[in-house]
Amino acid sequence: MVKEKRKWSGEVTAHSDALDLERDVFKSSDPKKIAASLKRSARASKRRKADPFRSAMSMLTFYINRAGKNLPAGRKKTLEAAKDELRSQFKRPSSQRPRQK
Repeated sequence: MVKEKRKWSGEVTAHSDALDLERDVFKSSDPKKIAASLKRSARASKRRKADPFRSAMSMLTFYINRAGKNLPAGRKKTLEAAKDELRSQFKRPSSQRPRQK
């Protein structure tokens, strides 16, 4: 018997107890669409423990961190831009840290 390799991080993004994510939200090439989708999901959720901004940002950061070195530079740039867009959509100050290249 071959054991299937289970990826817990994929389960978290697919079945998060805090947010019901729209399908393929992280596959979009448009940072504004990613941010808007996360914002909608966070605002609609009744199960989240933090405020909508923190829940949305946490899910985006989790996705970036779990992809790690396997995330192509172009994808990472798009997802990092989605973080800035998320801050903008929630009217939060931009990140104070300079981005790493």
